[in-house]
Amino acid sequence: MYKLISSKILELHSKQAPATGIGLFRILYGLITLQEIIFLLYFNHLIFDPIPYIDVEFPMIPFFLCLWGVIAAFIVVGYRYQFAMTCNYIIWIIFVNFTPMQRDFDGGFDLFMIGAGFFLLFMPGDRAFSIDNLRYKLSTPFTHYSAYPKPTVSTLAYTLPVAICLGFLYFDSAIHKIFAEHWRNGLGTWLPATQPYYVSAIDMSSLLNNTLLQNILGYTILIFQFTFIFFFTQRRLRIIYLLVGLGLHLGITLSFNIYPFGLGMLSFYTLLVPFKGWHCIGRLVTAKQPSLTVFYDQLCPLCNRTVLILNHFDLFSCIDFKSAQEHAAHYPALASINNETLLTDLYALDRANRIYSGVDTYAQIFIKMRYLFPIGIILNLPGIHQFALKKYRSIADTRNRIPCSSACPTPQVLLDTTLYHQFFEGVAAQKPQAFSRKLSKILLALLVLQLNSSVHYGLIYRLNADNHQNPISQASNAVLMISQTFLGITPHALYLHDHFAGYDHILAITYTDQNGTERWLPFVNEQGRLLAPNWGRVHSMWANIAVTPNIDNKRLHKFIMKVTAFWGQKIGLSLDNVVFNIKLKKISAPSYWVEDQLHKNFTSPWTTIGTAKWTDNRISFDLPDNINEL
Repeated sequence: MYKLISSKILELHSKQAPATGIGLFRILYGLITLQEIIFLLYFNHLIFDPIPYIDVEFPMIPFFLCLWGVIAAFIVVGYRYQFAMTCNYIIWIIFVNFTPMQRDFDGGFDLFMIGAGFFLLFMPGDRAFSIDNLRYKLSTPFTHYSAYPKPTVSTLAYTLPVAICLGFLYFDSAIHKIFAEHWRNGLGTWLPATQPYYVSAIDMSSLLNNTLLQNILGYTILIFQFTFIFFFTQRRLRIIYLLVGLGLHLGITLSFNIYPFGLGMLSFYTLLVPFKGWHCIGRLVTAKQPSLTVFYDQLCPLCNRTVLILNHFDLFSCIDFKSAQEHAAHYPALASINNETLLTDLYALDRANRIYSGVDTYAQIFIKMRYLFPIGIILNLPGIHQFALKKYRSIADTRNRIPCSSACPTPQVLLDTTLYHQFFEGVAAQKPQAFSRKLSKILLALLVLQLNSSVHYGLIYRLNADNHQNPISQASNAVLMISQTFLGITPHALYLHDHFAGYDHILAITYTDQNGTERWLPFVNEQGRLLAPNWGRVHSMWANIAVTPNIDNKRLHKFIMKVTAFWGQKIGLSLDNVVFNIKLKKISAPSYWVEDQLHKNFTSPWTTIGTAKWTDNRISFDLPDNINEL
């Protein structure tokens, strides 16, 4: 196996592919991280306060979340890529291991994001759609953007993250699924989609009531997950795995309220798009010919840098920038403008040979770029146009020019210090055999770590053979702790039989105001659905920890306290003046198909089983000792 892996590494490394997919993957990863940070800021007091708004244990959390948000924004735009990815990786680990996020508010994808972030440390995420790429060009401003080749990367940068982050995950998940009766019955997607706590606001009943469709979906997913790691690299099968995977995770994102996990998985499929696909997409979205030709002074450093910046953001290739000294004479429409005047301003011609200059040129550039057209419209507004014209003149009339051409001495090009460049282009180019051997050993180590998790949780644990006193079991647990913390390797036993078995009741909270009117807290609604934005990790807190097949009163009291204090403050309740009612409804989670099970669970009646009351920042409960017997 070692020799096979080593030869495969050399084969994949020798092939080059466009950097487009990796650039998009970096952007999506950064956006998903950024939305999760915004989520954490919104639910800051619920997640991090021992008693929301009353006992604030971590007052600096919002500050650090904002710093993390800046790092995530750096990742999205590709600025200081290696620094940003390193900080992001460390911050994920710190927040997961040293705050209540993982213990009480596991979003179901924190460890997945840590694993993805680890691989992004070694991926060339700055090669496409990045500010770092622009900084590289700006370091040699007299080199026209057309002189730079399209960025390419080794196909290893695409294959390895997909194989490990998706392939290992899928295979591990499939092992767990074969122990679940509803998955063996072909109802793996059906059962969780009939449970009120787990569904989104979209009613999928028409699909859920088609038993043949549900069986096809369930068995297709099993086959897909068992075979993905072995066949996704096959050219003829790649598109099939791409389409099935996109459909699977898009369905999760739309059907369930664990959208962050669905989005995180979807982001990886930018790496699975066939390389020719990016060329086809590029031809479809880019302009067949420029909508605007802009003429600039090639002896002006500021003008050259401006052209590089504008071209960098011209995603659809709508603008053609040309040197006025070399090309203006070939355009008859510019014949009436002498050279001195032409070099004073930024001139442009559209397809109808209309001439623009100065601020009007910038307005047309933004309009023609399509996605930036609002900026162009704003620049043309009265008042704003006059102000922009005044600022433009003050800059244009005082800019420096140098009496030379592209042969001028230029600043030193920025050095590529990314880990990808050092290892995959530096070491690999100098010592390819040593490179393949080292990487093979790393991959085998990762495989062993994944097998340790899959065998431990997927087989030994499920076969009740786990003996905590056994030295081998203790060693396995120690390895699991390390691999889970730093690599995100964890069992993917989501929504299986041991989760739903006995899940025959759910809870909700209402409150009675001073007028004696009962109202629903904006948390769980009359159907039993968790309302947005209480999804993701807040859903996990309530549906997986507070309310389970065997409810623990201590945990339940803790989370009722948190939810009532948080939402009471959010909607402006005076906690001492309201009574919170704890309601229960019976539901069913069968492992066999039942017609219209979702609506049966939705319409099941609620009964009030107790109350909770706040007095002087303390909460008291009047609840049955054993809710499981109700």
